[in-house]
Amino acid sequence: MNRLSSSSEDDDDRQNLIDQNDRKLPTPRSTAAAAFHIADDYDDIDSNSNNRSYNHHQLRRRFSSLKLGDLFNKRSFVVLAIFVPTFVIILFFVTDIKALLFTAGNFSSSPYDSASGKLRESELRALYLLKQQQVSLFNLWNQTLPNPTNSTNSTSNHSDSAQIPLLDDLKSAVLRQISINRDIQQVLLSAHRTGNSTEPDFRDFGDFENPTLGDRCRAVDQQFSQRRTIEWKPNSNKYLFAICVSGQMSNHLICLEKHMFFAALLNRVLVIPSHKVDYQFSRVLDIEHINKCLGRTVVVTFEEFAEKKKNHIHIDKFICYFAHPKPCYVDNEHVKKLKGAGVSMNKLESAWAEDVKKPTKRTVQDVQSKFSSNDDVIAIGDVFFADLEQEWVMQPGGPLAHKCKTLIEPSRLIMLTAQRFIQTFLGKNFVALHFRRHGFLKFCNNKQPSCFYPIPQAADCITRVAQRANPAVIYLSTDAAESETGLLQSLVVVNGKTVPLVKRPARNSAEKWDALLYRHGIEGDAQVEAMLDKTICAMSSVFIGASGSTFTEDILRLRKDWGSASLCDEYLCQGEDPNFIAENE
Repeated sequence: MNRLSSSSEDDDDRQNLIDQNDRKLPTPRSTAAAAFHIADDYDDIDSNSNNRSYNHHQLRRRFSSLKLGDLFNKRSFVVLAIFVPTFVIILFFVTDIKALLFTAGNFSSSPYDSASGKLRESELRALYLLKQQQVSLFNLWNQTLPNPTNSTNSTSNHSDSAQIPLLDDLKSAVLRQISINRDIQQVLLSAHRTGNSTEPDFRDFGDFENPTLGDRCRAVDQQFSQRRTIEWKPNSNKYLFAICVSGQMSNHLICLEKHMFFAALLNRVLVIPSHKVDYQFSRVLDIEHINKCLGRTVVVTFEEFAEKKKNHIHIDKFICYFAHPKPCYVDNEHVKKLKGAGVSMNKLESAWAEDVKKPTKRTVQDVQSKFSSNDDVIAIGDVFFADLEQEWVMQPGGPLAHKCKTLIEPSRLIMLTAQRFIQTFLGKNFVALHFRRHGFLKFCNNKQPSCFYPIPQAADCITRVAQRANPAVIYLSTDAAESETGLLQSLVVVNGKTVPLVKRPARNSAEKWDALLYRHGIEGDAQVEAMLDKTICAMSSVFIGASGSTFTEDILRLRKDWGSASLCDEYLCQGEDPNFIAENE
């Protein structure tokens, strides 16, 4: 029975194949496509059959009769060889395989990329700080070593050497390097912090925030209790007429401070020069403050002195501290100004053969022996360059015993105006920069080493200080042109953020910080503005000065006396030479 059925099925297959071949051939196409074109075959079978089960039977038989060789003959292989690679290429470009794989594995690449970049950035920053520390330590080492050329010199030359820093300077420099080292630790740890947290995630690194370091730019302990002082108790009818000639206002203030020391040594009342001869000191100084600090009258203004002498002002003895290049460093024009102010005098005489260019170190005994006199009014001039007991004179608070922080300080109006300016524009934590440029190029290039730095180099030095002090702004006291300050501003960048350089703005009636000066009619006065600049700088958290400038030296004196001097205070690019120096004429 099975055989008959099988024979019948074979006959049917033959008949169907014959019928299929007898039909008109369709448009040529691949064998594989024809083999899978089920719909057409199914329609043919359906048209020749009346029974649905017969159709299924025929389809089953058709597929069972197909062989692998039919599917993968030469023509179908060529089609598959073209189709499969094309499909794979299209799939590769359309689908993000990497994202698909990591998504399937519940991984994300971005945290790893972010952490890797952050770690690399931290390492590069740490390398920069390490290099900076290396250079600073080498500079410190070189400054500490004695100069080999002095090894054959006499003992006195060794004692006069200024290349070995004082202990306090050394401690300050070492502390700065420790601070830089701490910065390196924080930079390296920053890659291991999470979110906005400021605490390290790993606690095995020790206490890198060593509390013993304190504020790295903290105020210097001036040790006022250890000051060496003398009492200033003048005879009320003995006067010393101050003569100050050389330089600008800052030089004259230093000269005036030295005259106070002379007056104390000679037991005399000091007469402040007239504005007809010198600057109008009453506008910038609190003269009465000096008398209050000592508890007695030790200074008088020229007007008070003239009133007491009933306008018969005569200098009984005019003694010159310097004999060369001119006696008393006084020229004929200055003598005319004195006479124009109603002052008469005897002939100038020199105490010794002293040269301004090579001043000799003098002692208290030298001054008392050469300048003591029984005359009522004597004058000594000019003492700005005098080298008299320098360590004593330059100590914090000065050489005179008094109950104030300092004797020579800005007037009350200027002090209040400076405070109001700081409250308006600067805030508590700011760095002050005295950036002298006008006339400084030639002056500095005549010195060894030069103190005039290119703007980019100066910006690097300022940035290093700003990194330590972390100020909100930098107050700029300068005579530089806008072209220079503009370039400087663009280059002072800390942690990717520009630190603003703030200068005193022009007068604006809407701003009230300078109302006191305006109300008292002293706004716009050049000396008042200069003293205001000094006062603001002296009140800063950190000060960067101009080496060789007496303006800077007066600011440093105020900071030292007021106790505002910082461990981070320094001269601009201190310890560095300019990276380019022009030739002299």
